[in-house]
Amino acid sequence: MRGDKIDPADAAIIRGSVPCGPSDQELVNRMARGDQNALRELMLRHRGRVQRFTGRFLQDRDRINDVVNDVFVAAWRQARAFEQRASVATWLLAIAKFRAMSAHSEYRQREEAFDEAAAAKLVDHNDTPDVVMEQKDRAKLLRRLTASLPAHQARLIDLVYYRGKSVREVAAIVGIPNNTVKTRMFLARKRLAALLATEGLGPRAA
Repeated sequence: MRGDKIDPADAAIIRGSVPCGPSDQELVNRMARGDQNALRELMLRHRGRVQRFTGRFLQDRDRINDVVNDVFVAAWRQARAFEQRASVATWLLAIAKFRAMSAHSEYRQREEAFDEAAAAKLVDHNDTPDVVMEQKDRAKLLRRLTASLPAHQARLIDLVYYRGKSVREVAAIVGIPNNTVKTRMFLARKRLAALLATEGLGPRAA
């Protein structure tokens, strides 16, 4: 990435023993020629380092893993453009820093905008102010109840309903079969229905 710099404090993460086998640069050159084995070797060599570095910006393990995967996808796509102005490790961390900061900013904006956006989808603009407020309160309640689900279920609800991902996309992101996504989504919706029932909203799940 042209012009990207890593702070001196981050240099310690880059340090490490010299790897055996082909150099990082050789792996990137092979990636530029479409060698997927080179990408896998680069990931094995640097995934832990990129993961630790990304953890400086994000706390959620799933989001950290998403960013780490994005880093190596970006490296694969940008391999031909790598200009060797820095080491491959520095290049990967520069990508990671950009992706992690973007993910953090996107998450905060989504959290701040969620209630309004969710309510807007539910509210009829002809509704009275009282009805509008009720719909907004329901959106906030749904958000709170979703957060109380087991982490793996809440993750799927977030991806499908709040990010608009398909079952196939979710399966690829999370790394589970399509049918497992469907099963977990069914259980998550059933649990949400039960939680809504305890709040006096909607039918109680069987």
